[in-house]
Amino acid sequence: MSLFGLFESRSVENPAKPLTASSLSSLLGGGMPVTAGVQVTETGALAMPSVWRAVSVVANVAASLPLHTYKVGTKDRTSVDLLSNPHPELTRFELWRLVYVHRLLWGNAYVQKVRNGAGQVVQLWPIRPDRVKVEREPPSSANPGGKVFWVQAEDGARVRRTSKEILHLPALGYDGVTGCSPIREAAQGIGLGIAAERAAGRLYGSGNMISGVLQTEQRLTLDQAANLKANWKARYGGAQAAHDVAILDSGASFHPVTMPYKDSQFLESRMFQVTEVARMFGVPPFLLMATEKSTSWGTGLEQQAQGFVTWDLGPTWLTPTEQRIEKELLPTGQYAKYQLGGLLRGDSAARALFYRAMRDTGAFTANNILALEDMPPITDGTGDTHLQPMAMAPLGSDPTRGETKEGSDAEDD
Repeated sequence: MSLFGLFESRSVENPAKPLTASSLSSLLGGGMPVTAGVQVTETGALAMPSVWRAVSVVANVAASLPLHTYKVGTKDRTSVDLLSNPHPELTRFELWRLVYVHRLLWGNAYVQKVRNGAGQVVQLWPIRPDRVKVEREPPSSANPGGKVFWVQAEDGARVRRTSKEILHLPALGYDGVTGCSPIREAAQGIGLGIAAERAAGRLYGSGNMISGVLQTEQRLTLDQAANLKANWKARYGGAQAAHDVAILDSGASFHPVTMPYKDSQFLESRMFQVTEVARMFGVPPFLLMATEKSTSWGTGLEQQAQGFVTWDLGPTWLTPTEQRIEKELLPTGQYAKYQLGGLLRGDSAARALFYRAMRDTGAFTANNILALEDMPPITDGTGDTHLQPMAMAPLGSDPTRGETKEGSDAEDD
C-alpha cells in the first residue's frame, strides 16, 4: 500500500464507477458544487492564492519550529531519535509540513507508525486523509480507545488499523472522532473567490477591458480601421504624448472607457474573500499580503504577528501536536514542547531591555540569555550565576555588610 496516497485505484475509466454527479465529485476529491457553480475540493482550493498562502504560512512556520522533548517536572532536555529523523526519505521539516497541510485542508492528519521487532515506533509515514475513514467500536484490550481507521489500499481493499498503528491529529471538530475540514466549511466563500478569479480572467481574455473607443461617422473596412488605430497609437500613445492635444479628422471622435461602478464592487468582493480566508484559517491579513486596511511596518505589525502566535498558531495547531506526540510517541515521563522564543522575541532593542530586566532581577543567568539567542554558553561556571540588584552581587549575599554568599556561609559555620 502506498502510504502517501500517490497512486489511486479510483479512475473515471473504471466501468464499475457510474458517471453520476456524486461519483464524479468523489473522484475529484470529495468536494461538492457550491452556489457559485465552482467545484471546491481540498486540493483544488489551493488554486485560490489566499488559501495557498494561508496554508503555506501555518504549515511552514509550524514545521520549522524546534520541537524539543523534556523530562516531566524538569527542564532537562532529552533526545528522541524518532522526532529528529522520523522518515527514511523526508526530512523532519518536510514530514511535519505535510502533516500540517493535511490538517489545514482536510481537518485531519493520519501518520502510519512503523515499528521494529521490539514494538518501538521507529518511522512515521504520512497517509493522504482522503484514503482514511474513521469509525468507533466498543473499547477492548486490543483497542482501548475504540477508534478504528479504515485505510484504502492501492487495489481498493480497505485495511483495518487502530491507534496502535495510526497517529491521528484532528483539527477542530464536534464529535470527538474526526476534525472538520476548513475547506468544506468555507466552501461557499472559497468557491466565490475562485469564481471571481475565473470571471476576471474571462473579462480580460475577452478584450472587454479597453481604454477607449475611436468612433467615426462612416463605415470602415478592416484595413482602414487598422490604419486608424495604428495612426492613433503612433501619434498619441506613450509617455511623450501625455497632456498633448489630439486632433481628429474625418468625423472621428475618441470616447474613453472607465471602469463601471459595478466592476469596482467586483474588485472589492475579491478583496473581501481574502479577508474571509484569513478569518477561516486564523491568519492575519498582512501575512496574506493584504495590507490595505492595516499597518505594514513598525510595532503594529509586530503586535499582530505576536497575536497570531498567541491566539491562533499556538493553541490551534502547535499545542494539539505537542500533546498527541506526548501521548502516543514518547516514553512515560517525557513531554514535547515547541520553542517559540524565536517567533515571540522582538527587535534587538526590545530584547536587550527584556534581557537586562530579567538579568537584574536574578531570573536569568548569562547562559539563559545566550541560549535564547542561539549562542554557545559560558563554560567556566560563571555563566550560570544568578545576580541580584545592589552592585549585582551573587544571589543570596548582603552587599551592605560587605559579604558574599560564600563568606556568609563561612560565618554561619
